[in-house]
Amino acid sequence: MKAAVIGLGVEGKKAVNSLLRHGWEVYATDLNINIDLDGLDLPMLSMNMIDDKQTVSIVGDNIVIDLGFTNPYAIEECDAIAISPSMFGGAFAEKLLESGDLLSDVVTRHKDIFTIGITGTNGKTTTVHMIKSILENAGKKVLVGGNGGGGFSGYYDLILEANEGEWDVLLVEVCDMTLDFARYCFDFDMIGLTNIGNDHMDVHKTVANYKNSLVRFFKDKTIFTAFNQDFNSDFKDSAYQTIPYFEYQDELQLVGKFNLLNAGLARAITTEIKIPKDIIKSTLYDFKAVEGRMDVYKINNADVYIGKTDNSDALASVLAENDFYALFIGTPRRNEEHRLDILDVAVKYNPEVIVLFPGLDDTLDIAIFRLNSLGYMGNIITVNTLDQIIELVAEYSHEDAIFIGGNGQDTIIDIQERIKLISEKLH
Repeated sequence: MKAAVIGLGVEGKKAVNSLLRHGWEVYATDLNINIDLDGLDLPMLSMNMIDDKQTVSIVGDNIVIDLGFTNPYAIEECDAIAISPSMFGGAFAEKLLESGDLLSDVVTRHKDIFTIGITGTNGKTTTVHMIKSILENAGKKVLVGGNGGGGFSGYYDLILEANEGEWDVLLVEVCDMTLDFARYCFDFDMIGLTNIGNDHMDVHKTVANYKNSLVRFFKDKTIFTAFNQDFNSDFKDSAYQTIPYFEYQDELQLVGKFNLLNAGLARAITTEIKIPKDIIKSTLYDFKAVEGRMDVYKINNADVYIGKTDNSDALASVLAENDFYALFIGTPRRNEEHRLDILDVAVKYNPEVIVLFPGLDDTLDIAIFRLNSLGYMGNIITVNTLDQIIELVAEYSHEDAIFIGGNGQDTIIDIQERIKLISEKLH
């Protein structure tokens, strides 16, 4: 079987890797000749490159990649096509839907599996893993995946994996920027909404647009929304059935009121599918924070809160939990200045120190300018290495609380691992 992958963003690269891993031949293309190929599992040793400076062709075992142009004949020879979710709704995508060539229409076994989708701005990954743990403890065979930005291997990988083996439940994390795409590719039996927050507004433009995307996504589905969620009346009009959920009342090992709602959603969904209450309760009691998500470690006197918080609502929900002496904040990519609004929240809570480090990109200069323009009067420090961050954590560890987060999941995971080791040695 041969597949074409159109667009080599996060989902495109994950699709290429997954297709190769499942034994497909791949033709991949992106009109941007300067696309970052980092993350692609390319057969470097057997690879030939053809470069005329305007276009690049990479030819390897079972793969051809064209950059700067697309070969329509190569696409025609393919059995299935994987497009970037951002292309869904465009003319090219509509043509694929008419012809039935989209990968999710060629490989269809995933549509026969009971499927739960989890979407929202914050808390998706934690909620997905909570539900997965509960279902597995109840003896269910669960396949989990979806949103490449959430640390999974992408939607197409989930489709290909579902085509092999026997599964009781398909559990999909759905990014709020890919709602229409995900609705087409998967047959959701239940959908949970964690929350609606201030993120990806460069795509949605307004919260109203985001809400309208959710209304389409929820149409004729059984959905779970927080009891106090904005737009619940709109969602009720669209959905087949709306089930409210509430903050979890039993004990959790996770920090934060926001995780009480994540656990409440996990409980509501698993209760609805008749998982015994004792399994739900014991699983959530034992549940540990997902790697890279918010957790707390003790360093000397300080509680060190650390986890990815790359939008203003996520940061505000954590900063409301304690009085933080210092905030360590990872910076966004240079073309994502909208994410700098996390600094607006940081300044509102007025810590003594704000430490900036490169998260997704070295945009320290832009972040410093933002803090100064906001009139922040505390101490601004910039660091570039993990060792420098650890030195400052040690310096501030006799204060009550320190926060480390912002942008850059991989970077934050590296910091989290070091902090965890130090905490375990000290305590």
